[in-house]
Amino acid sequence: MRRCCLMMCLKMSLSTLALDLLVRKRCWLLVALGALLSCGCHSVWALPQGAPETVCDTMLPFHAGGSVLPENSVSPFSIETSSSVVGQGQTLRIDVTGAPAGLSFGGFMIQARNRNPPYQIVGQFSPSRDGTVKLMNCENSVNNSATHSNAGPKPQVSIDWQSPVDFLGQVVFNATVAQSYNQFWVGIPSNPVQVVRRDVSSAAPLPTPSSPNNNNFNYASTRSPYVPPSYVAPNAVAASEDSFYDGCGQSKNCFGFPNGCVATKSCTSVSAVTVRGDIYEFELRSGKGTNAAYVALGLSDDAKMGEDLTTECVPENGRINLYSSYTSANPYSAVRVNVPQNSARLLNASLVDGVIYCKVQREPLTVVQGRSFDLRNGAYHMLVASGSSLKENSVGYHDIGRLPSGSPINLAVVQDVGGSSQLLVRLHGAFMIAAWIGTTSLGIIFARYFKQTWVGSQTCGKDQWFAWHRMLMVTTWTLTVVAYILIWVELKRAVWHAHSITGLITVILCFIQPIGALFRPGPNDKKRPYFNWGHWLGGNLAHILAIVAIFFSVKLPKAELPEWMDWILVGFVVFHVLVHLIFSIYLCINHWQISGIASDRQQSQRINTFQMGDMTHHQQHAMRNGMSMERKMDAPYAALRKGLLGVYSVVLILFVVVLILLVALAPIEKLFE
Repeated sequence: MRRCCLMMCLKMSLSTLALDLLVRKRCWLLVALGALLSCGCHSVWALPQGAPETVCDTMLPFHAGGSVLPENSVSPFSIETSSSVVGQGQTLRIDVTGAPAGLSFGGFMIQARNRNPPYQIVGQFSPSRDGTVKLMNCENSVNNSATHSNAGPKPQVSIDWQSPVDFLGQVVFNATVAQSYNQFWVGIPSNPVQVVRRDVSSAAPLPTPSSPNNNNFNYASTRSPYVPPSYVAPNAVAASEDSFYDGCGQSKNCFGFPNGCVATKSCTSVSAVTVRGDIYEFELRSGKGTNAAYVALGLSDDAKMGEDLTTECVPENGRINLYSSYTSANPYSAVRVNVPQNSARLLNASLVDGVIYCKVQREPLTVVQGRSFDLRNGAYHMLVASGSSLKENSVGYHDIGRLPSGSPINLAVVQDVGGSSQLLVRLHGAFMIAAWIGTTSLGIIFARYFKQTWVGSQTCGKDQWFAWHRMLMVTTWTLTVVAYILIWVELKRAVWHAHSITGLITVILCFIQPIGALFRPGPNDKKRPYFNWGHWLGGNLAHILAIVAIFFSVKLPKAELPEWMDWILVGFVVFHVLVHLIFSIYLCINHWQISGIASDRQQSQRINTFQMGDMTHHQQHAMRNGMSMERKMDAPYAALRKGLLGVYSVVLILFVVVLILLVALAPIEKLFE
């Protein structure tokens, strides 16, 4: 700002002089002065002779600050290296270029730094042949940084960099490029360059110059992210082709879902945080084939969605856009209003084959609605989420997946980050399967087909069928209530989708059933048929809805269940319906066998043991005389019914055990990797 004020004063002085010269008709000098006046301060960077050494640490232009801030969009300029591998003491060519081709810039500054702590500046730059480069001495070392020697427009700058002879590891070239006085980008990175022993690098030819490699997503083109060729040292294991995971747990914190995916490099969505002093860089990437509409990372105090600072990378209108949001807990939403968008800026981004990638730099301190997110001193849970839809001013529901880290961490402390416990979710699923696939199915079988079996045998003063039916249904009620409480403890809020809606209706019906049973009319009461119908309808409706809800749960990202679990559920439904059909055929045969005996007509009505079978008051009255006879003997084919019940029970237990194992060990695919 001070330099611009001086320039304005100089212009005013020169303008006064020009008027004086015009009076004296010294036109030739006026023309020269006019040319000088046409050169405004917007065509230069901080200083015409390059950046001063006082900005070695910040790499900010001399005039930056106040109202002149760095751009937070994707830089149109890239830092390209002639190779991704270089030997100790060897020379590498670095190109600073713009895209599209021909885009010029006025000033720049570039350094090579160790990718790992302590992130020191390494190597030396050589003077350029065309004189466009000025060398700088930073951190008491000679020629380890470079800047422009003049502020004139330049479409490209090529610099030679010599790697140190006493360094092994990865380096990254970081640059600041100024297109004009008030438009500049800070911290533009190259892809990592591996510095190896000179004898090793000479044994194998260096890779050929690569395409632009800063993963920028520019204008209407989509460019595949550049992956450096793998370098295999002697007796070493070949590196993975996916460089995103390089340095995870060593130089950066990585976290994604499903839990444990970082170790296998197979995340559906993943994040990485690199800290260098006060520079906090976040990388986000969605998984291939997920059709994600966004990928986001939240910083949370409690591992729950709500009152969190989120970083969202969203493909829109042919480019990746960066948003900062603040999540609200009640009702849940991610809003961008009143969130300072300049607290984060996009460094790199790409969208290739549906995979979203972005690299973001965040300020160490962000204040949102009076709440401070202090990355230097605070500890936060990392919440990774992605979804397939967007709202008008926010991202949509994270239907692809979401996972919080197990404990809050200081982002500057590199460690292995694990996901939060899924114990309550697993218990919820296991209890619901045991209740509605297991005990409910068996309880309905007893009530519907076994009223005339084990006649004369009682437990606790009740017929066997009723004792078993009541025990199984009480178990169902208990497991359902406990499972519902567990999921509320886990989520702490309502989340509405197909599974939760059908599940809630099921829980309500389940809760009402035993309450209604307390008001069951007597066997000869006129209202008994209405109770029988209501009890039968409520029980069967709850059973059907519960199984539908379990089908819906397979699609939930949080459940992490395999899609082929649907076929196991289909197998159970087919088996359950088939057993009901066989039992019903037995009942029909019994009815036909005794239909010709008038005295036993009411008994046949009793044997047809649907729970609402004795529906009318007249039927109940007519049945009194035959009641004692009914209770003296089992209905025909009792042995076959008992045998079929045994087979059904064994197969049902197998279904329940398999389904519970799928829930408890989810994601089950990890066991076979």
